[in-house]
Amino acid sequence: MTFKSIALTAACMAAALSAAVSTPALAQAKEQFFPLLVYRTGAYAPNGVPFANGMQDYLKYINAKGGINGVKASYEECETGYATDKGVECYERLKGKGATVFQPLSTGITFALTEKAPGDKIPLITAGYGRSESTDGNVFKWNFPLTGTYWDAADILLQHVGKKEGGIDKLKGKKVTLVYHDSPYGKEPIPLLQERSKMHGFDLQLIPVTHPGVEQKAAWLQIRQNRPDYVFLWGWGVMNSTALKEAVATGFPRDKMYGVWWAGAEPDVKDVGDGAKGYNALALQHGAEPNSKIVKDVLAQVHGKGQGTGPKDEVGQVLYMRGLSAAMLAVEGVRRAQERYGKGKVMTGEQARWGYENLALDQKKLDALGFAGVMRPISTSCADHRGATWARVHTWDGAKWNFSSDWYQSDDSIIKPMIKAAADKYAAEKKLTRRTPEDCQS
Repeated sequence: MTFKSIALTAACMAAALSAAVSTPALAQAKEQFFPLLVYRTGAYAPNGVPFANGMQDYLKYINAKGGINGVKASYEECETGYATDKGVECYERLKGKGATVFQPLSTGITFALTEKAPGDKIPLITAGYGRSESTDGNVFKWNFPLTGTYWDAADILLQHVGKKEGGIDKLKGKKVTLVYHDSPYGKEPIPLLQERSKMHGFDLQLIPVTHPGVEQKAAWLQIRQNRPDYVFLWGWGVMNSTALKEAVATGFPRDKMYGVWWAGAEPDVKDVGDGAKGYNALALQHGAEPNSKIVKDVLAQVHGKGQGTGPKDEVGQVLYMRGLSAAMLAVEGVRRAQERYGKGKVMTGEQARWGYENLALDQKKLDALGFAGVMRPISTSCADHRGATWARVHTWDGAKWNFSSDWYQSDDSIIKPMIKAAADKYAAEKKLTRRTPEDCQS
């Protein structure tokens, strides 16, 4: 072999190698990347796993339907274990891969990433969790607590128990105890409950529970001594089933217990069985939705083709639906952004952020997506990054969750001033200025 032929062969091999390297990179460039922060291990895994499965299945479903106007969705999971430091590590690892949006699935991680997202120009969706004041998009440009916050949740629970008493004014002199996860998540509803307590004259008692929540005997001894009229449960993972077991042991009536939407899913009650019968929790928009069109479509298009992420029998359950809905919101923000920046194009984080700020999911669009009866309209703006506050109460009958109330919305006459005050305080601390009308168009 001559030197010339050796050189030619080497050049061909180099070109082939270059093509092998660049082709996946090129393929990746044509995909919309959704990093998935999950916790499939640790104390919160029983709740984290179905959520993560729902998110993955929806992205697979979107791809089965041809992607987002032809753009395929790609994803990569990163295990956080519900730990803030690991969540930050996952964010740092995945943000440079063309991340569209992060969903922290933890209020603690949300607090940490709120500081990082503006510099990286990557939006955060915190659907039903996170910082309540981040509703104010004029201060929190990159945060989207879509569908509702913990202030909304606390307000709706008070509306509901007030209605049962014959009017919220009838709560005067009643005792309401908050049993909460001693973390940013569990502390989040306290300002709203305190405000409502001043307004309506009920006695608010606060009982923190240390992570992960398996030891609650002292908390329930307090409850037995104080004899509250209602217990609100702000738990997650094993804390929820432990609380129900302690309620059984101390004789506290389960029909006087109300959980937030992260304390009202199948893993929270199945191990307690009939002991949990009568227990109530908020349903953030959806509940268990086994008969919905989107569930039937996912079963057909994903699980029916052997591509399901988890067990088939969890499809349609509460936390699975929560993950499914969260992924839908992420996708529809990109679809909305494409209307402005180009259909069939991959959106940057900054472009996707505009889509999340201009969501216009009316009932017709939701129904077309397969979410008829599952979700109600969501419409965001520069000032409102929440978009909706719809919730219902569902009750465990010993075998399944059943809706036990009509739709509620939180009272913005109370919550909006609180949002403004808290957002202004944050802006002052971080030396931020409120966005201009011009910035709202960007």
